[in-house]
Amino acid sequence: MADQIVATPEIREYVRAVSLREDPILAELRQQTAGLPGGSAMQVMAEEGQLLALLVGLSGARSVLEIGTFTGYSTLCMARALPPDGTVVTLDLDGRWPAIGAEFWQRAGVAERIDVRIGDATRTLAALADEQGGDSFDLVFIDADKANYGTYYEAALRLARPEGLIVIDNTLFFGRVVDPDSHDPDTAAVRALNASLRDDPRVDVSMLTMADGITLARKR
Repeated sequence: MADQIVATPEIREYVRAVSLREDPILAELRQQTAGLPGGSAMQVMAEEGQLLALLVGLSGARSVLEIGTFTGYSTLCMARALPPDGTVVTLDLDGRWPAIGAEFWQRAGVAERIDVRIGDATRTLAALADEQGGDSFDLVFIDADKANYGTYYEAALRLARPEGLIVIDNTLFFGRVVDPDSHDPDTAAVRALNASLRDDPRVDVSMLTMADGITLARKR
């Protein structure tokens, strides 16, 4: 049985050459974000944005919840994949970052599909549960502060519909999850969530060694 190949820079460039479909609007948003402090590290890879769009389409999603907007690259990818009456509710602590993406959402013709909620995510998630009830989202994407990943996951489980998909980014967290010297709160929270997901009877789960680690959890 073949083992997994190592994703060398040459392999990554090949994959991009034969599969990536990043258009000028997405490319421009990526370039503008890369110029921000920590921008390159915080935004999703182009390939991951494309995967998110594919997952939205495959799941037939009409309602998406995104926990962590930043400049809205992933938001744009998912909004484009929705039907015209679909909605992405996207959460961020600071409104200045989604404001950067708003121009690009408008240019792409999907701004009306995007509902930005600014504030502490735990409070916003509680408000969404009161507003829309449980089982109200087809797909949830978690990509926010890592220390609260366990809290966000539990909220996602409440808000996702049965057989809904939860996508969790950064579950390998720059490789720190396997570094015995990494004990910071963010790494500890990601490790704890990863360990709990393996045995969580509420979901079917698969961790992908793509980008910085992407975990897919389907609510049973």
